[in-house]
Amino acid sequence: MRHRAIESVVDAVGNTPVVRLRSIERECPGVELWLKLEYANPGGSVKDRPALQMIRDALADGRLGRDKILIDATSGNTGVAYSMFGAALGLEVQLVMPSNVSKARKDITHAFGTELIPSDPMEGSDGAIRLVREIVARDPDRYFYPDQYSNPSNPRAHYLGTGREILAQLGDRITHFATGLGTSGTMMGTTRRLREHARPIRCVALEPEDALHGLEGLKHMASSLVPAIYDPSLPDEIHPVPTEAGWDMADRVAREEGLHIGHSSGANVWGALQLAKTLESGCVVTIACDRGDRYFAPMRWEKKYEW
Repeated sequence: MRHRAIESVVDAVGNTPVVRLRSIERECPGVELWLKLEYANPGGSVKDRPALQMIRDALADGRLGRDKILIDATSGNTGVAYSMFGAALGLEVQLVMPSNVSKARKDITHAFGTELIPSDPMEGSDGAIRLVREIVARDPDRYFYPDQYSNPSNPRAHYLGTGREILAQLGDRITHFATGLGTSGTMMGTTRRLREHARPIRCVALEPEDALHGLEGLKHMASSLVPAIYDPSLPDEIHPVPTEAGWDMADRVAREEGLHIGHSSGANVWGALQLAKTLESGCVVTIACDRGDRYFAPMRWEKKYEW
């Protein structure tokens, strides 16, 4: 796959590697801990998958064309993916983002020619959702609003891609899967695919432990607008993750494993490790959503803020 020739950047999405966290897994003897490097996607995050699937499905059924503006609410990574694919496919893109998302994400989306519309930083991703709905309601014929929080193409991307790849990479070794809840697409789609495997795989959702958290891209469901694609009955368990734990684990994975991951990815690794510690044997897989360089702008003391 490394030497394949492709026609467009859209063909570079998927087939990301998994890497064993041998240093971290010393804390859970007998259990393997694996991290799927979704930042190896061309846009640098797991969100390349659902963004491309939503665009492809909408182009195929006529909901999207060059006569419409693609607009959505995003905390950053999905916006980067929309922007990249919009540039590659000749589509106009507008994004509604909380004004306090990292400067790196704003700069990247600007580079692709995307127009950014800021929303109230104190309202987080929910405020961006409310604002984009108002914009679309004022002129619905002008826009294609994929609505990543409600679009079945979001989890479908992970059913077709992420889950299938994990099974191809680890097969019968995998016993547990754990990942965080944001739009919930990664958890929903991957879990549905893993549940089709002949061997039972326990799937655990991770979420911030409270409403006021600093894990950008993740949702505390009890205090948030719940995505329509989220099915709370699908995960076998739902575990809380403290903000400090996610930030500290991201730092640790960089130091000990040579992998520079973002804070939501740190939360995933921390949650997967806590799960692994409860097992005598097994194989736990989690997701590296993006790289740590997307978080350079927020300073250490900004952990206390809601993203």
